[in-house]
Amino acid sequence: MLPGTRFFMTFSRPLLLRLLLTLVLTLLGVALCAWLLPAETRSINEQLTGFPDSDVTAHHARLWVLGGICLLPALAMAGYSVGGTLDRYLARQFGVIFFICFAALMTIWLLIDLTDNLGDLRTSPDPAGTAWYFYATRAPSVVVLLLPYALLLSLIYTLGKLSRDREVVAMIQSGRSVVRVALPLVGAGLWCSLLCLGLNYHWAPSAEGRKKEILDRARGILVTEAKHVLYFNADNRRLWMVGAFPEHYELGEPLLGVEITNTLPGGGMASRLTADCARWSRETGEWTFEKPVLCTYQNDEPPVFETRDGPLVERGWPETPWQLIKPGLSASYLGVPDLNGWLRANSLKPVRSPHKNAAAPYLTQWHYRWALPFTCLVTVLLAAPLSIHFSRRGPGGNVFLAIVLAVLMLLSSNVVLSFGEGGLMNPAAAAWAPNLAFSLLGLYLFRSRITGRPLHLKLCRMCKPST
Repeated sequence: MLPGTRFFMTFSRPLLLRLLLTLVLTLLGVALCAWLLPAETRSINEQLTGFPDSDVTAHHARLWVLGGICLLPALAMAGYSVGGTLDRYLARQFGVIFFICFAALMTIWLLIDLTDNLGDLRTSPDPAGTAWYFYATRAPSVVVLLLPYALLLSLIYTLGKLSRDREVVAMIQSGRSVVRVALPLVGAGLWCSLLCLGLNYHWAPSAEGRKKEILDRARGILVTEAKHVLYFNADNRRLWMVGAFPEHYELGEPLLGVEITNTLPGGGMASRLTADCARWSRETGEWTFEKPVLCTYQNDEPPVFETRDGPLVERGWPETPWQLIKPGLSASYLGVPDLNGWLRANSLKPVRSPHKNAAAPYLTQWHYRWALPFTCLVTVLLAAPLSIHFSRRGPGGNVFLAIVLAVLMLLSSNVVLSFGEGGLMNPAAAAWAPNLAFSLLGLYLFRSRITGRPLHLKLCRMCKPST
């Protein structure tokens, strides 16, 4: 055997194994893409057929985002493969605890949610199948919800254990800084942020929005996409009030409880049409109103009511069902493509609504779709420097402070977001301000840990009464 051959084989075998595992995960990701993308393509085509004024580019981007999500495990393995020995050791220690924490949080959440919805699920003809479909559909939103908490708990435990066993001290004595030691954990936070970013692009908000729909179907209640929706066509001075949109309204199912008011240029009422249901024809663009009652208003005259035995057909009305439903769609249940379509459709004309800031919730939620995923990275910046300790007294003060700061970040995000949705704050600032503020605090905590002046000690000195 040539000199150095044994060393080369010993050195290359683990590396080749990691590269092989990366290749396997890549192939599995490609296979998962091949399985998921056709169904996603059909969903996009149905969306664009039902909502022809949607943002086509943003919806087609869903295919690329979904493909990126499928390849994220391979990306994580590639990052693990190129890391150093200490980086891989820290990643293994963290990864095991992270999956345990996430599984525990998922189990607790599932038990609580199942207890709340068990009565509704049992009314379904197939309780087990309905429960499986219910939670499989909501999985993206649950992952986005639980990831920051799992990161927080796993960071506190992993770095606390390594600090208690003096392993962090050994890493620093080998020439690494605190920031360099925590770099693999920052990478884990970035990976979780990318996962949440992909899920939050479309699937997480829309999945949470389907919760009521699935439960209504299990209870045998009429499934509706929206109820009591108002839409004002400013060009034709026509106000629509729709009682309910059935589940497949875009495929021809009639809208229920329709009332249409035509107004005069000066603001008075010209006529009002009420009907039990209204059906729109995709082929002809005609509206057909069943059991219509037409009320005509004239100056200084009592209103005239006209009841027709047959249906009333209106031709040339530009409104379509998907235009009517948009004001009734909840902004918190729309992904980036749908929010793009709503904002583009309503930004081309002045907002004439009883609510002054009608677009504020949609614009705030659009920014929040991009800001929310980076909560994972901010959690790492907050928890990592506070979980590392060098004293023998334990990390009690630091752990308490890390939990308090993480809870404050998540709480302030919800509070500030409500300000943006209410029009009391700039939408971009409402979505990004908590992340930015706590990111700066996390960088300050890293600086304090590097200089040896932890924040909790400064707070203790400030609270200590002077003699």
